Amino acid sequence: MIKAYAAMSAGNALELFEYEAKPLQPSEVNIKVETCGICHSDISAIDNSWGKSKYPMVAGHEIIGKIIDVGTNVSLHKIGDRVGLGWHSGYCNDCEHCDAEDHNFCSSTNKTVYSQYGGFSEQVTAEEVSVIPIPNNLNHKDAGPLLCGGITVFTPIVEFNITKKHKVGIIGIGGLGHLALKLYKALGCSVTAFTNSEDKDDLLRSLGADEIISSTDKSQIKSLGSQFDLLISTVNIKLDWNLFLSIVKPRGRLHFVGAVLDPIESSVFSLMGGRKSISGSPVGSPKNIKRMLNFCAEHKIYPMVEHFKFEQINDAIKKLRENKIRFRAVLSW
Repeated sequence: MIKAYAAMSAGNALELFEYEAKPLQPSEVNIKVETCGICHSDISAIDNSWGKSKYPMVAGHEIIGKIIDVGTNVSLHKIGDRVGLGWHSGYCNDCEHCDAEDHNFCSSTNKTVYSQYGGFSEQVTAEEVSVIPIPNNLNHKDAGPLLCGGITVFTPIVEFNITKKHKVGIIGIGGLGHLALKLYKALGCSVTAFTNSEDKDDLLRSLGADEIISSTDKSQIKSLGSQFDLLISTVNIKLDWNLFLSIVKPRGRLHFVGAVLDPIESSVFSLMGGRKSISGSPVGSPKNIKRMLNFCAEHKIYPMVEHFKFEQINDAIKKLRENKIRFRAVLSW
């Protein structure tokens, strides 16, 4: 039997839960979980915020562990390898997106949380393509959040060919935003942090912010003029998006990686005049996750984390709900 922590109904505290492992399929691996991050998406799954949770719900999708068993057709990994597993645990491997190595666009993905029992568990199973090797020079104890938050803010670098020549603004400096600061600064970009927290200035500068602007001070934002090639919004609240579009350069982009539930209101004229774009993206492909992990290892980029033992999981979730984690929570057995 495999021990896990599960929500038995929506919004409830997690309880110890045991389940039997399913037979390992030829292309799958079993991973002994060493650490697992806690993401706001896990809380959404626990609370059934998206209306698709099934109970018992074992969440967790920022997983670091070692392979303990491999299927008969597995060729990418071997027993003993330290690997990571993020939002997706499998793909069809037979569609145009999988053929192009854009697996995250596959319409038949398996979700590490919703399609199976996730990483708040002693063990997790995944298809080998979705499992990513952890570089030897990467601190694996803190690396779990890179598999979700890290790839989420790294993906625009790949999608939009961002280089050190570009000026980037990060809206919201939390679990996603602090990683974005580190990644884009390491790339060599000029980086501006937009935040409504007045107590973070010294910290944000240490993370790589060249300039710090209040995300709610409209006059200060307006005075910046159109100077940004890319604005990345990590927040889940409604802001004045037309105002932010006004500080984007011609051919620039306002890009959403935070799930804002309210409709995005913008003027078409604010887009047409400078050929500006509004876009969004979720996580990323296995190919880009591997690229991101190697970039982080090379530049010694890690999330700022608070560590908890699995038996403290409800305390960690409570702190995350209360926005008292700076910036990511990581569980270990």
